[in-house]
Amino acid sequence: MNNYFLKLFASGHVYLDSSDDCKAAARALEETSYPEDFCLALDFDPYFIARLMAAGFIVMSCDFDEPQEQKTQRQYVLLPKHHLIRSCLFFPELHVKKSIRSHLPLYNLLFDKDFDLILDKCVESHGDGWLTEPLVAAFRKIRRTPHMPVQPVSFALYREGKLKAGEFGIMAGRVYTSYSGYYEEDNAGTVQMILTSHYLEKTGIHFWDLGMPLDYKLSLGAREIIRGDFLELFRKGSK
Repeated sequence: MNNYFLKLFASGHVYLDSSDDCKAAARALEETSYPEDFCLALDFDPYFIARLMAAGFIVMSCDFDEPQEQKTQRQYVLLPKHHLIRSCLFFPELHVKKSIRSHLPLYNLLFDKDFDLILDKCVESHGDGWLTEPLVAAFRKIRRTPHMPVQPVSFALYREGKLKAGEFGIMAGRVYTSYSGYYEEDNAGTVQMILTSHYLEKTGIHFWDLGMPLDYKLSLGAREIIRGDFLELFRKGSK
């Protein structure tokens, strides 16, 4: 039995800080049947964020919801997320539609190429609603700091030498977790995911953590996994 005690805000959300054992906190979410996806934190220290990621949290953030004209400076909260239901792809279950197969040879996927550019393009494409300035800075710091418990990486998709799609995420042992991606032309996003799956399988990654279940992930063969089962899989794969 996990003897970790969760701290709660008045809202009922779990509060985490850099003094916490992040892996014990993740186990406690399951053992206490915590009914929320999100926890809250205020510390954007890169090592704390990396430890959260190494415990299976997908770390997001947001700006405090106050009228812009009332703010003297922007304030942020960290949102470590441990989904009640996770979307995971096990590579033998990858489904490639016939309509996309002819597009695959047109592209070239490179691992860990143009990380900073891809991160910038994801913010440009989707905004800074959760990819806030301090969280983006933490991703860059984690990537550039040796001996972190996780490693931010990127996948870059090229056609005729030009970058057409990409994504970035986190390697934790033999588990890859997607964070965000973008594409610049039709089919490029799907091709990037398929070729990324092929790469991950060939390099011995146990499974691909895709985060929140969405139709396009399920159409590729992703499976929905409840929190407790995901934690067990993640612990084994991230050692």
